[in-house]
Amino acid sequence: MISSQKCNNKHHKCDDALNILRALDFSIQETVLYLDAYPDCEQALAYYHKLIEERAEAMEAYEKQCGPLSFYGNKSRDHWEWTKGPWPWEFDAN
Repeated sequence: MISSQKCNNKHHKCDDALNILRALDFSIQETVLYLDAYPDCEQALAYYHKLIEERAEAMEAYEKQCGPLSFYGNKSRDHWEWTKGPWPWEFDAN
């Protein structure tokens, strides 16, 4: 029962971390669309760079807790981590 609880906690943490990444991706996309229309807006450009930094931090936190989100996240030079554990889209199935 303890290991099941531990897995469920990891599942929820990974789900929460993935939702944060999705929200950041949405915000970045909307900011990019705004910048396409108003490319000289310094506030929007600063906001874009802030979001990019937050996304990099969120991605690092996700991959540390849950494993690589894509094959680009394979950091090990000794083994291929991308195929270990559930795939990012399989947490609901596990």
